[in-house]
Amino acid sequence: MKLNTRPITFSLFLLIECAGTHGNVMGEATNVSAVAEDYPIKPVRLIEPFGAGGGPDLLARAMAQQLSQLWSQAVTVENIPGAGATAGPAQVAKSPPDGYTLLVNTSAQAYSAVLSKDLPYDPLKDFIPIAPLTRQPYVLITGKSTGITTVGELIAAAKSKPGQLKFGSTGVGTGTHLGLEKFNLAVDIKAVHFPAGRSDAIADVIAHNVAGDTTYMMAPIPLALPDIRKGRLRALGVSGARRSPLLPKVPTIAEAGVAGFDFPIWYGLWAPAGTPAGVIDKLVKDIGRVLAGQSLRDWVTKHGGEPMNMTQPEFARFVLSESESAAQIIKAAGIKP
Repeated sequence: MKLNTRPITFSLFLLIECAGTHGNVMGEATNVSAVAEDYPIKPVRLIEPFGAGGGPDLLARAMAQQLSQLWSQAVTVENIPGAGATAGPAQVAKSPPDGYTLLVNTSAQAYSAVLSKDLPYDPLKDFIPIAPLTRQPYVLITGKSTGITTVGELIAAAKSKPGQLKFGSTGVGTGTHLGLEKFNLAVDIKAVHFPAGRSDAIADVIAHNVAGDTTYMMAPIPLALPDIRKGRLRALGVSGARRSPLLPKVPTIAEAGVAGFDFPIWYGLWAPAGTPAGVIDKLVKDIGRVLAGQSLRDWVTKHGGEPMNMTQPEFARFVLSESESAAQIIKAAGIKP
């Protein structure tokens, strides 16, 4: 995705936030260095907002194991799903900015910033992006009961019943929602959004699709794969620019006739705003070290992911750029908060 110059303002904001918000930056330099040198001195919590078994959860647990070994401290993963995948970020936003409560989230963190009027936190200002973790395509799926077997058949079914088909998502403004809004716009179809309930995890959303409560949805491939293999779901296309090694026979949505379509899911790590610069630097260094390790690289490849090679400032600009792209989709689709 092409970056513009606008995100530079945000990266400057991040540098100010990372330096510390409770006193003179130069005056606190020694203290920050001491904090960074000792960090972590107690267990670290990784908060994951989609529920056990999903892509972010699995990646967080694989990463937690590596970080525990590196730090000689317990690193735990806590699943806090619900509220359209915003309950987890809300808890991290109000946590002490000391590096001991971190957020593992998807691109939804950037997208929700556009629809943040009713959220108890600001997805951009209340967090510091630490590092991108991986990206991979979604899979466009439909339940067996629909009888739909291709992207073309889905488009035809939607056009024959304008405004009647339902598409599921993990919540308004999440990647699973905006990816389908982008798809609907690209193929000029109208359908009804059926978002997750307040307590639903992504597994529940997929279960609704299996049951026929929704006609189609986008899901992280690893989580949809068991039902695809059992024949309860049909994989119509993957949302990235390339096919997934997890579903090598399934075409990309672009190959299936929607020219130029590309909407991957990506994962990242965030800390509460105000976390000391030294702690952020330590996290950036250690997360990079873990991601570069052979065991985690093999794990990411096995689960259909690919690396995102960005520095921390580049990731901060990328997050803002993704938020701006989401705003364009939301405006074009007429989505209301």
